[in-house]
Amino acid sequence: MEIRLAFSCDADDAFMFQPLLSGLTPSDGLEIEPVHRDIQALNDAASRGEFEATVLSAHAYAYARDRYRLAPCCANFGDGYGPVIAANTPLRPEDLGRAGVAIPGATTSAYMVLQLYRPDLRTRVLPWDKIVASMRAGIVDCGLLLHRGDRSVEQAGLHAVVDLGAWWARKTNGLPLPLGVCAIRRDVPETQAGRLAGALAASVRYALDHAEQTTAAVIEALGEEEGPARRQIELYVTELSANLTERGRRALEEFYRRGAEEGIIPNVLPLEFIEAR
Repeated sequence: MEIRLAFSCDADDAFMFQPLLSGLTPSDGLEIEPVHRDIQALNDAASRGEFEATVLSAHAYAYARDRYRLAPCCANFGDGYGPVIAANTPLRPEDLGRAGVAIPGATTSAYMVLQLYRPDLRTRVLPWDKIVASMRAGIVDCGLLLHRGDRSVEQAGLHAVVDLGAWWARKTNGLPLPLGVCAIRRDVPETQAGRLAGALAASVRYALDHAEQTTAAVIEALGEEEGPARRQIELYVTELSANLTERGRRALEEFYRRGAEEGIIPNVLPLEFIEAR
């Protein structure tokens, strides 16, 4: 069976699937065709059910649940860290109400956790790679940036106001913050869906077990700068990416429960997972 597997060109996504797509782990008889899109395009495509399997924002899954079930792997979490509200000048969290915040997309998980943190903030959607430049140009006061290392915000000449992943951990007794998930379309037959879930999990497991080899292959393929790419992989591809476990599933359930209670997303509970075969 042919499966179009859609994911971003970010280093963390490429790392998870590199072993499978390069033949280092088995596809279990499935013909898998990689498709690359940016995260907002992936979210939009998922809402239409465009691809048989796809990475998408955890937030966006709330609008694709009728078309997809969740894979038990290939998820990204911020475990004690996450999207950062950054400002051009030093700013106290309590002063954010007078600032405008650039966000990378209306269905990104970063935006959903921002809404959980402060639903009253004024926001403006900008392409993720234009946010810092727009801040420096004075177009927006603040930006919602993906955490890519302890000093990444400061290195950009900006000032961290709130780490929303750390805020989430405090609010949930240490649960990781869901950022990205992997989903398989509901019309993929059960046997093939289970085999696909197993192949994806095996790919992530291999990547983690051979991290240096896989990271080097990803950096070469993407032409990425080594330091930032390596740090992104280390932060966002973890043991929870290989297997959600009870902790990862509880984090997802809490994310969706809080989002529905606040009226941000429709209720998607109980979650449906495809079990790997």
